[in-house]
Amino acid sequence: MSAPAIEAKGLVKRFGETLAVDDVDLVVPAGRVLGLLGPNGAGKTTTVRMLATLTEPDAGQAWVGGHDIVAEAHQVRRLIGLTGQFASVDQRLTGSENLMLIGRLLGQSRQTARQRAGELLERFELTDAADRPVQGYSGGMRRRLDLAASLVGNPHILFLDEPTTGLDPRARRQLWQLIGERVSDGTTVLLTTQYLEEADALADDIRVIDHGRVIAGGSPEELKQRIGARTLELRPEKRADLAAIARIMTELTGTEPEHHGGRLSVPAADSRVMPALVRKLDEAGIAPAELQLRSATLDEVFLALTGHPAESHDENPEQEQEQTP
Repeated sequence: MSAPAIEAKGLVKRFGETLAVDDVDLVVPAGRVLGLLGPNGAGKTTTVRMLATLTEPDAGQAWVGGHDIVAEAHQVRRLIGLTGQFASVDQRLTGSENLMLIGRLLGQSRQTARQRAGELLERFELTDAADRPVQGYSGGMRRRLDLAASLVGNPHILFLDEPTTGLDPRARRQLWQLIGERVSDGTTVLLTTQYLEEADALADDIRVIDHGRVIAGGSPEELKQRIGARTLELRPEKRADLAAIARIMTELTGTEPEHHGGRLSVPAADSRVMPALVRKLDEAGIAPAELQLRSATLDEVFLALTGHPAESHDENPEQEQEQTP
């Protein structure tokens, strides 16, 4: 078997009294996508920064493309691309100028840099905005340019640190498609995200990280099945039917449903509950406006794993420490 594209053993990073990363192990086979899933402050960004040679670990070892991230940092940087949480491009330059500048910094000739910039602008649907200053770009356009910038050097390994944070659903899905195309070309990706949906769409494997430690792992489907039961949700056409529907749900599942405005939800480990509910509603002459059997949400996954929902971390000590001059 070929060596992993990314491998980490016992990575540790402290910032003062804060233990940002605590004994993290990771393995990413070549050509695969590993999703690091966790709330703000969990240690995702610090892990990426260490693997991308931007921050040295306090303990542990890691290899990217077969090179040690400390002893062979220069070789690692020649293999990777990085898209961070915040725009890394120059707001005053045009999209074309930004990509050409990066190409020149990577040692490309002026002609090669111009050609590569044009190719990426076309691929990321930014040709029409190529000669406009980036400060006039929308959020989605900037994120696409950020991703294009990380690909100027044709990296074999790509680090994406919450690449879709702040984007609207349409722009997020466009970026997912672009990332998927890159993976299809053989690129290895380490993706950090707060969104289970995003990890589900892009990742072959997931590691859940919280308080600097990896607390769970598996494929997206394995993780959802292991951690969160499915939930049956229903919204009736008539709010007057809520009480009758609640009785039927309780009868079928043995659990009293929760009320959320005009919706009812109940755990449904058995998929046969849904057709049984439809039959009971039909017999009672009740019409549902919406009915779905869904997998666990991000909050439900984190609540099961850690005892708190994903949004409960309001501070991000790892970023605060790293941005201190």
